[in-house]
Amino acid sequence: MCQSFDVTSRPADGPPRLAALRARMAEAGLEGFLVPRADAHQGEYVAPHDSRLAWLTGFTGSAGSCAVLPGIAGVFVDGRYRVQVRVQVDLDHFTPVDWPKVQLADWLAEHLPEGGRVGFDPWLHSLAEIEALRDAGLTLVASANLVDAIWEDQPAPPMGAIRVHPLEVAGEPQEEKRARLGRALAERGERAAVLTLPDSIAWLLNIRGSDIPRNPVPHAFAILHDDGSVDLFCAAEKLSEPVRAHLGDEVRIAASEAFGPALAALDGPVRLDRESAPVWVADRLGETDLRFGSDPCLLPKARKNAAEISGMEAAHLRDAAAMCRFLCWIDAAAPTGELTEIDVVRRLEDERRREAGLRDISFETIAGAGPNGAIVHYRVTDATNRPVRPGELLLVDSGGQYEDGTTDITRTVATGPVGDEERAAFTRVLQGMIAISTLRWPSGLAGRDIDALARAPLWRAGMDYDHGTGHGVGAYLSVHEGPQRISRISAVPLEPGMVLSNEPGYYREGAFGIRIENLLHVIEAPALAGADDRAMLAFATLTWVPIDRRLVDADALTPFERTWLDAYHAECRARVSPRLESDAAAWLDAATAPL
Repeated sequence: MCQSFDVTSRPADGPPRLAALRARMAEAGLEGFLVPRADAHQGEYVAPHDSRLAWLTGFTGSAGSCAVLPGIAGVFVDGRYRVQVRVQVDLDHFTPVDWPKVQLADWLAEHLPEGGRVGFDPWLHSLAEIEALRDAGLTLVASANLVDAIWEDQPAPPMGAIRVHPLEVAGEPQEEKRARLGRALAERGERAAVLTLPDSIAWLLNIRGSDIPRNPVPHAFAILHDDGSVDLFCAAEKLSEPVRAHLGDEVRIAASEAFGPALAALDGPVRLDRESAPVWVADRLGETDLRFGSDPCLLPKARKNAAEISGMEAAHLRDAAAMCRFLCWIDAAAPTGELTEIDVVRRLEDERRREAGLRDISFETIAGAGPNGAIVHYRVTDATNRPVRPGELLLVDSGGQYEDGTTDITRTVATGPVGDEERAAFTRVLQGMIAISTLRWPSGLAGRDIDALARAPLWRAGMDYDHGTGHGVGAYLSVHEGPQRISRISAVPLEPGMVLSNEPGYYREGAFGIRIENLLHVIEAPALAGADDRAMLAFATLTWVPIDRRLVDADALTPFERTWLDAYHAECRARVSPRLESDAAAWLDAATAPL
């Protein structure tokens, strides 16, 4: 579980690897080659075996891609990584590209020689992605992976053990999930659905895996049939006898190598998610009658049942106790000027270890002091570690993977007196966070319909942030879970049971970063006296950890916002104080005092 601070990539490694890749491209008769972050399961987080983008370029962010041409290599990153990419890649050989402002198809059309052929690994790109490039008039050629061909010490594919996810926290037997989703397929006239997303397979079968660091999912593929039975394709050594017994006779287990022939043998109609299924899968289905539609597990998985919400609530209370002990320690230690960012990460991990049911951290802890806080997904290493200087802002984004739930929380704290500029920005971020926390909205709205509410206080001051306001979160699954998001591009309606983050921020490059993050879950809104009977939804809070009152300009808050913050802090105190020792409890009393 321990977070490593090793330097995993170096800009100087990139140029010779890029030259070797271009030599392979020339041998293959290709003028371009695409290197995505994704693996065969289109995952955001990948195993070391699949970290091709980082190995080639040096860029270690969780989203991005590289398009290599004879004279230019573009590294496509979104707003979260525009600072990070310039530090991690050799800018004489790799060119950062501002995605999605610049689309890959447009960039290739501009830089690719006329008639140029672009190679891609059909395991690593979705059908939708490649179709869009071909529709733009580009010549895409399925190829063996040319990065693998030059990566001499590439780690082996992961072979992590699979374990049973207990019914008391899953809330529904896997037999009932399979039958329910099978009936839904039959009602649509579909004979089967191909499942390529590991968290979908984990949720459907009530299993968890260990193939991906920090994410308890197995590398596997599956076919769900309309009778509720499943063909599961994975390495046999991942499955113990208790797991096989749990799966039962209706889950037929086969080797990974049998996946392709099984696809070719399917009788349609077969549902395939063109947004996530690899091109390789679509190719094996050949002439099968395909019905393109979303992975049938996505929405049922996102709509957490009562047991899953209860588990998330319990995990968040234990996590809150760890966070409060940690923040108590920070308040005492930071003003000395003797802490480093690595000290911060280690102490928080130690505090989480004290809590029952912790399996892992849910992602590499972000602990950015001063200017490092402006790097949205900063990961401290032995090379970047810096002191936490008194008077700086310290941004800590972290989470835990507990047996009964996944947590994700960000707190930005003062390490001493801070300036008016930092306090004003923090207050605006807080106002956006409160706006989302307290929202009531008509059923049917999506994340894109509410995202602006979190940004409005910042917009009034000419400020903004270059990431979504919130992402879905799994129940002891992936900390980033779709399809729901709070984002200007998310059209998925929010529904009861969905868990999302609420994390507006503000980042001033070279100076400081601010983010405040709680997790929420969607509920049916309580009735209001005198209101009509329109169906309304609301958020219920899962995270109960104080927000740094020293950074709040109380005079800038409305009475409604002041009341919310005081009530939130009173609830933090009531829920968490009984779990703390005397020193941390005393700290919590002070940290949650009314404004």
